[in-house]
Amino acid sequence: MVRTFALLGVLFSGFLVWLIVSADAGRSNPLFELAHSIPYGDKLGHMILFGTLTLFANVGSHFRRVSLGKVRPYLGAVVVAIVVIIEECSQQYFPSRTFDGYDLLADGVGIMLFSMVSLYLEKRFSTGNESSSRN
Repeated sequence: MVRTFALLGVLFSGFLVWLIVSADAGRSNPLFELAHSIPYGDKLGHMILFGTLTLFANVGSHFRRVSLGKVRPYLGAVVVAIVVIIEECSQQYFPSRTFDGYDLLADGVGIMLFSMVSLYLEKRFSTGNESSSRN
């Protein structure tokens, strides 16, 4: 199951790269149009897309955690958060994009919510399976 999530994470990352490159180039697509047709659809999209990537990364990395002082977040969530910050800040260099702190906030909410789903799955799958509860 972990391998399936890791593979899904790689495939989903490719999909996100395609979306980001399309947006950076100023191209439109049906997903962008859908997001703009729903109230707060853009923010909801950010939450779902980067939350889903977080879930795939967390499960695909065997729920591995890192120590950040007294906090031990999932490694996958930390990596996704770093990528999100870099991607959002890089938008200032593209004429078709603008930095939006609310997008960054929506990304963070998605990362947190899907990390909570990851915690639920980790507890559910750790019934004696040593490899799924690796920290």
